[in-house]
Order: sequence, then structure tokens, then C-alpha cells
Amino acid sequence: MLNKIFDINIAINNFWFILSGLGYTLGVALTSFVFGTILGFVLVLMRRSRFRLLRWIATFHVSFMRGTPTLVFLFLLYFGFLFLLYFGLPFLKITLPALVCALLCFSIASSAYISEVLRSAMDAVDNGQWEAAMSLGMSYRQTLQKVIVPQAFRIAIPPLSNVLLDMIKGSSLVAMISLPDIFQNAKIVGGREQNYMTVYILVAIIYWIICLLFEQGQRYLEKKMAL
Repeated sequence: MLNKIFDINIAINNFWFILSGLGYTLGVALTSFVFGTILGFVLVLMRRSRFRLLRWIATFHVSFMRGTPTLVFLFLLYFGFLFLLYFGLPFLKITLPALVCALLCFSIASSAYISEVLRSAMDAVDNGQWEAAMSLGMSYRQTLQKVIVPQAFRIAIPPLSNVLLDMIKGSSLVAMISLPDIFQNAKIVGGREQNYMTVYILVAIIYWIICLLFEQGQRYLEKKMAL
């Protein structure tokens, strides 16, 4: 009975093939996290802007991306560009690979969550820090760069780590557009061996170990920033 639930031989024989998708899993998650953080910070500045249009655009983006499934947005990007390629762009020889669609999707989607994390972290910095910096003749940009952002970053480490872990797990969605990540490779093995339960349990363990390693990195970073 136990062998039907988890076949150790199938797990061992296919472990390295499944793990060969690690580059796509971490590549999509980490690259998107970096670009999502940059875009998220821009969104925070836009929401703090005195221009109403910029505030409206940033607010709409955050609301829309937090209120729609990432998988739907991924399909809109991937199949939408395929539609344009088929009907309007072949003569331009423009192609948009699945990997690019995945990076765009996760970067844009994560920026909404990251912007909220950064906004709350910056708001948590005491207003006296702004006043003290301004009294020293520092500009708005200098105050952000040298006073507010370093303090806000320390506050934002735990929630940002949660976003990153969610992105690592959520990157499994790229299997839906046939990127050979860990989950896609597991689907191939499951179909070939006619045993999806074993490979899905194995995939769960792999993702768990990856997240444990990143959690250790988070704790190290927290301790270092606290010094």
C-alpha cells in the first residue's frame, strides 16, 4: 500500500531529471523578485507623488494585480502574444518566448505585493527621521536614500522574504506554458511512470527544502542588519 503512495525507486531514478528544472524555478523566481522590487519601489514613489495621475495609476496597478489570479495574467501574456504573433506580427519576425512571458508576469504581479510591503515599511519609519534629515538640509532624494530606505529595508526583510518564498512556489505555474521547471519535469515523469502521487510528493519535498534554505538566509540577513 505504501509503495503505491510513494514508490522510492521511481523517486530515486527520476530525482535528478526533476531537479534539472531547478534553474528555471529559481531563475524565474529570483529574477522576477529583483525586477518586482525595483518596480514596487517605483510604485511606492508614485503613490507618494503630488501628481494625482501617478497616484491613480499606481493604485490601480496594485489593486488589479492583487485582485486577479497570477495564472490568468500569465495566460493573457502568453496566449495574447501568440495571438498577435499569428495574426499581426509574423511579418515583423517578433517572437516572445515563454520564459520572457513568465518573467514579465511574475515581475509585474509581484511588484504589487512588494510595493505594499515597502510602503508599510517606509510608513513605519518615524516622521521625526524626515524632519531631522530636512533640518540638516538634505533633499528629498537624499533623505530617502540615506535615512528612510535603509531603516525601511530592515523592517521589510521578513515580509519580503514571504513574498520571495511565495514566488518560488508560485513559479510552478510556468509549467502551464511548458517551461521545463521542476514541476513540469515532474509532470513528465508522472505521466511516463503512471504514478503522479510519488513525483508530486517528491516535488513537495524539494520545494520545502528550497524554502528552508531561503529561510536560513532570511534569518542570517535579519541578524546582520540588526547589528
